[in-house]
Amino acid sequence: QVQLVESGGGLVQPGGSLRLSCAASGCIFRFYGMGWYRQAPGKQRELVAGITRGGNTNYADSVKGRFTISRDNAKNTVYLQMNSLKPEDTAVYYCNAFCSDRGYWGQGTQVTVSS
Repeated sequence: QVQLVESGGGLVQPGGSLRLSCAASGCIFRFYGMGWYRQAPGKQRELVAGITRGGNTNYADSVKGRFTISRDNAKNTVYLQMNSLKPEDTAVYYCNAFCSDRGYWGQGTQVTVSS
């Protein structure tokens, strides 16, 4: 059974940093594309950043230059380093990973940016 476990969320002041981690397990194949999405209250879930198994990345325009996604294939773990955080980054952040041709979601971790 595929499981994704996120950690690293919390409360941070504007301009601060957080690092999210997502440990994936249970895929009998390799985890291919992995990524982070977020959902703010009253808004649709949106892609924040994605990374292929080979390390190619893509970012939402709103986070380019501030967030960095990376992954450790040996540990099946994906990270999101978030710098220069803004109040509008406040949301529940979800990890997503593809095992074979099916996508899986983590339970989400709250990130709140507030003074």
